[in-house]
Amino acid sequence: MENQKKQYNTLKDVPAFVWEKLANKKIFFGHQSVGYNILNGITELMKKYTEIKLNIVEISDKINFIAGVFAHSRVGYNRDPKSKVDGFKTLMDKGLGEKMDIAFLKFCYVDFNHQTDVKKVFTEYSDAISTLKKKYPATTFIHVTAPLVKKQTGLKILVKRIMGNTMHGNNDNAAKCKFNELIKQEYKRIDPVFDLAKVESKHPDGKREFFKKDGNTYYALVPYYTNDGGHLNSAGQKAVASELLLFLAANV
Repeated sequence: MENQKKQYNTLKDVPAFVWEKLANKKIFFGHQSVGYNILNGITELMKKYTEIKLNIVEISDKINFIAGVFAHSRVGYNRDPKSKVDGFKTLMDKGLGEKMDIAFLKFCYVDFNHQTDVKKVFTEYSDAISTLKKKYPATTFIHVTAPLVKKQTGLKILVKRIMGNTMHGNNDNAAKCKFNELIKQEYKRIDPVFDLAKVESKHPDGKREFFKKDGNTYYALVPYYTNDGGHLNSAGQKAVASELLLFLAANV
């Protein structure tokens, strides 16, 4: 797997042999709730694009498979990013690292807020990945940017300003964006990076959902892709799933 070897614009552009090649890979995806959103999107897309035949299997500590699989499981706990890094590393060391062709961990939007020590989280993640890459050189580790939340606008922002409260929703997104920049700066030239945050912040017409803070531009989840401000609805699930499938196909 190399960084963006081939570009495909739509799922229809991907040749059948590429989907077959992807289906024969052993893939592991560590996640929490938004991960299930994305997997739901993949499942829905496979109903329409029948040439995509991924074997999606949720696993636990018992890891016993030899055929191509898109394995996944919950790792760690929400609001505790270190527990996710540790959980991912533990699963790799319990046998996944020796079996997987591809592995990736996705943080959740609740793992980063206005109080998060972003550099600390990144260091914990990058140190773990560095160790895993040395121990399992045959496994390709994909890096995923942190998902975003819907930005605060209108009356809600006005009320908070009047009351002197910090706009945590926007400040939380700023923290996620800072982490995402560290991920891209560190890995974009050496490993595949799936920019989930970019997909979540891109409107169907290509424009980005953004806001300004302290002279900087930060991104937010497109409102059309969510019903609760953070999780992905059907439209968001399929939008992200489509881009992830294209990303995997481009890198397989």
